[in-house]
Amino acid sequence: MSELKLILASASPARAAMLMDAGLEFDVVQASVDEAALRDHLIGEGASLSEIAVLLAEVKAKSAARTDPDALVIGADQILVWDHEIFAKPGNTSEARKTLQRLRGQTHELISAVALVRGGDCLWGGSDAARLTMRDFSNEFLEDYLNQEGDALLTSVGAYRLEGPGAQLFSKIEGDYFTILGLPLLMLLGVLREAGVIPS
Repeated sequence: MSELKLILASASPARAAMLMDAGLEFDVVQASVDEAALRDHLIGEGASLSEIAVLLAEVKAKSAARTDPDALVIGADQILVWDHEIFAKPGNTSEARKTLQRLRGQTHELISAVALVRGGDCLWGGSDAARLTMRDFSNEFLEDYLNQEGDALLTSVGAYRLEGPGAQLFSKIEGDYFTILGLPLLMLLGVLREAGVIPS
């Protein structure tokens, strides 16, 4: 492993777990960014969904990079879109229920992006997309699921954790598992190897 310090600019437990399981050592610094305002601005500018996700990942990384200009900062973002609407993370259980009710029986898209920043400069950014189809689950199943998962659902734009009981919500998944969890991990690891940050 390189001596270069790594920082993850995300409070997501799933992203941290992915990086730890892959053998990376890093600190976590939560970025301070008004995501909704920036997303709305980028939509108004006509940016594509993948461009929005990458730019949000970059802005988050730059925010966290202020704590250590010499570190290599990993920023990440995920966008869920269905029926031309971008979903936000639910703020409470009631909003999580509404999200799952709207997505039930439908196919939505997840776009996950990652950016690498050092010293205020974005060195690289990329994104990947996945398509997920929810089954037409019953209201009873939905309530049991909400009770079982609790506040853990509030950390996901889709109000589900595929790495947990959320797998039962789906009938079909097309795309990379890590992308669905919120980070195009294999893409990121490839770039880190090319840069000599991790062994090749």
